[in-house]
Parts: sequence; C-alpha cells; structure tokens
Amino acid sequence: MQLEVSVVMPCLNEAETLAICIRKAFSFFKEKGIQGEVVIADNGSTDGSLEIANTENARIINVAEKGYGSALRGGIEAANGTYIIMGDADDSYDFTNLMPYIIKLREGNDLVMGNRFKGGIKKGAMPFLHKYLGNPVLSFIGRLFFKSNIGDFHCGLRGFSKEAYYKMELKTTGMEFASEMIVKASLKNLKIAEVPTILSPDGRTRPPHLNTWRDGWRHLRFLVLYSPNWLFLIPGMLLMFIGLIASLILINGPLTIGSINFDVHTLLFTSGILLIGFQFILFYGLTKVFTVENELLPKSKKYDRLFKFINLEKGLITGFLMVIIGIILSVLAYNDWQQLSFGDINDAKIFRIVIPAITLMLLGVQIILFSLFFSILGLKK
Repeated sequence: MQLEVSVVMPCLNEAETLAICIRKAFSFFKEKGIQGEVVIADNGSTDGSLEIANTENARIINVAEKGYGSALRGGIEAANGTYIIMGDADDSYDFTNLMPYIIKLREGNDLVMGNRFKGGIKKGAMPFLHKYLGNPVLSFIGRLFFKSNIGDFHCGLRGFSKEAYYKMELKTTGMEFASEMIVKASLKNLKIAEVPTILSPDGRTRPPHLNTWRDGWRHLRFLVLYSPNWLFLIPGMLLMFIGLIASLILINGPLTIGSINFDVHTLLFTSGILLIGFQFILFYGLTKVFTVENELLPKSKKYDRLFKFINLEKGLITGFLMVIIGIILSVLAYNDWQQLSFGDINDAKIFRIVIPAITLMLLGVQIILFSLFFSILGLKK
C-alpha cells in the first residue's frame, strides 16, 4: 500500500529520547488511520541508537556524510511517503500532534512550517539568546530578503511533499539546511503554510549539537549569500548615489557647511565611494549569473532581461568611451600643468579635472573587464 507520510528524524547519539519519539509517531499513525513509516537518518551514532531504532521497527538509513542537512537529505530521499514530516529526535516536538501539518499538506501546500512563537515555547525549551535575538533577527532577515511570511525560519518540525523537496534542489549539509528550505521554496514560488507548534525542553542530559554562534553565523551567511540584491546591489546603489552627488557638487566648487570646508581632498574620497559602489554593482551582476547558471538560484524573467540589456558589445563601447573621456580630461589637466612650467600644483582647478579623469578611466576599465567576464559566465545562453 502506498505510504502517505514518512516521519524523518536525523539521529546522532539520541539513545535517551529516540524510542519515545518513534513510539509517538507510530501512535499518531495508528490513531489517525494513516499509512506511514518512521525513517531514522543516522549520522554515525555510537550510543546504541541504531539498536533502539531497530527494536522500535523504524527504518534506518545510514548517512556517511556528516552534518544536519546531510542526514536529513539522506533520510528524505530514502523515504517512501508522499509527504515528509521532519523533526528532531530529542523529544522537543510532539509527534502525536502532526495532524495540522497533514491537513495543510492535503490541501495542496508544498511546505508547512511550524511556528514555535505562535504555538508556545515552554520554560527552558529555548535559550534566551535564541528566543529573543537569534531566531527573531534571522527570521526577520529571511522575511525581508526573500519576501516570505514565515514567522519562525528555524522550527525543526516541518512538513513537505516529496515532489516539493526535489523542486527545492537543496544543497547545504549543515544547520543552514533549515533556512535553505524556506529560501528555495520562496524563490521557486512554492505554496507555503504555517501552523502553531509547541516546543518543549528536550529530554537529553547531554548538550545539544547546535552551537549558538557558529550555527547562527552559518544561517546568517547563507541568507546573505543567497540574496545578491541585499549583499551587493542595494549597498552599491546607495554608495554610488552618495558618491556621485557629492562628487558633482565638489567638481563645481568647494562646499562650506558651518565652519567645515569641503574641497578637492574630499572629492578624492567621494570619487572613491563612487568606485566602491560601482564595484558592488558589478559583483551583483557576476554573482547573479554565476548562481543562476550553476543552479544555485532559480532563473527569473528579470534574469533573461539582464542579458538583453547588458552584453559584451554595449559594455565595450561604454567602457572605451569613458576611458577616452578620461584621457581627454587628462590632456586638459596636462595643458594647465604645462602653463605652470610643470611646477607644484596648488590650483584646485586642476585637481577638479584630474580626479574626474582618473575616476572615469577606472570606471571604463572596470566596465570593459566586467563585460568580458559577464559574457564568459553567460556562455551557456
């Protein structure tokens, strides 16, 4: 008979709580009349967890590659159910109360997330830093970057269809697997729902595998790297705007605010800000092509328009024009220097020509090199 639900639990030395979790899952299947199985994705346990899983009639999948994500991927891919419920084997989640997930999945949702903040976090179930800083901040960043409505990005109990799992094309091996699942589901426009979930203190006497700072950083790093808009494009546009406006003002003449005088020396810094901002935008373009062509991010309509707007020929023409303008300005500055018999330059007027000249030549060379590399990355098109 076709199995409807597979409960997948990652396991690394969970002998203290594994049996109760498996029994709760089987009790749920029996009570609700659901055809299901329990899959234990073992990641190298040495404390007798395998014997316990075997005694409790769970399927054991041995996953050699270390990591939370690796274990789950191995277990999920070996599961036979139409729907997958993944949850930690530490007895912090109630496997007898999975019906809200099943109902949402039967309604056609691709991913059903638990929300511990809506369901309730029992005393001692979550460390203070996780509850008031880590989870809220990372979940907020996830919602902001990926336009997701999920309130709890890191709930360990969640459900999804086997079909949706393959659509998500998950790659990570560590704790950031939890974030990747929501990010990929959002980027691929899968249907996501959320249900309240209660988090209880886990039943283990040993410390959890989760490392607050290391794994928190891995989640944050993943969210940032998968959002080139926020990592490169938005900061780049902001820096370019500030640098360009300030430079145009100072090219026209000195600016005095109160007792502070801004002149050509400040122009050097504003030109630098402009160049740095432009570098950010170039990296956005290169990152976008690399991640899409290597199937790390899904292809969008905007991506196809990017290649229509930016191509090698346009880039070379624009770049060379900027270099030529920079050379012309340099010649003008040279003539002014010649009138000083090539002596010390104390006239700020010459610097107001030299600095834009150098800036334009640098921008032109960057555009030329970017266009060449951009075209190489996009050769598949």
